[in-house]
Amino acid sequence: MTSSPVGRPTRGTTGTNRLRRVDRWIARHPTLRRAADPLVVDLGYGASGVTALELEARLRPVRRDVHVLGLELDPGRVARARDQLARVRSGCTPFAADARVSFARGGFEVPTPAGRRPAAIRAFNVLRQYDEKDVRDAWARMASRLDPSGLVVEGTCDELGRVATWVAIGPDSRAVSFTVSLRLAGLEHPSIAAERLPKALIHRNVPGERIHDFLIALDREWERAAGMSAFGPVQRWRAAMQGLVDAGWPLRDRARWRLGEVTVPWEAVAPRV
Repeated sequence: MTSSPVGRPTRGTTGTNRLRRVDRWIARHPTLRRAADPLVVDLGYGASGVTALELEARLRPVRRDVHVLGLELDPGRVARARDQLARVRSGCTPFAADARVSFARGGFEVPTPAGRRPAAIRAFNVLRQYDEKDVRDAWARMASRLDPSGLVVEGTCDELGRVATWVAIGPDSRAVSFTVSLRLAGLEHPSIAAERLPKALIHRNVPGERIHDFLIALDREWERAAGMSAFGPVQRWRAAMQGLVDAGWPLRDRARWRLGEVTVPWEAVAPRV
């Protein structure tokens, strides 16, 4: 393991069940299912190791041999997470005592045991404190550590995990897709996602930028689908997504619409300059 981790300490505001939306997205992604070595990294897990433990629990039904490695810059956080893991091993928690989870010190350089190449790296709520100009370098550092068919999932969510957005990045450090995932019950406007956009997009939500156009279109179709509210928010969301498709937006993962998700190719929302 490196003695000089790359990055800045996060606020560490870890919340139980906060990352459930992105965890379930990773669980159904073919990258994990097909990986020869199902190592998944939880980069910057925060003040508690709970997100790494939850990630392993959600991926285990898909890959029984999954191994989640939690990485943090702060040695104190690593020690605290290892204490948590010891309690898990004793059978005193809701997590499986044999959970394939470990914790170590590390940052964007993503140190792994024996140089293993992760199938996936989840970096959530890590880049918000950085400047936009720093994002590409962080993506490139993480992506360089991936398995040739691996994926970096970098994004942001609110404190309760009800609003989340993320970018999927391939081994060549190029963004592949962008996803918005929302709790539909009580949702007023899908553009609430603007408050939790990844750093690469959050300052681009202005007229003339693609992400602005996308959020405007999302709100417009949500309003147009208001008549479907009588059948529940999921039906309204599905109608709104179909409206986006009819308007020419290249939506992916139709089966995920029922979860309040929408995914588009990165090119559909990428910054213009």
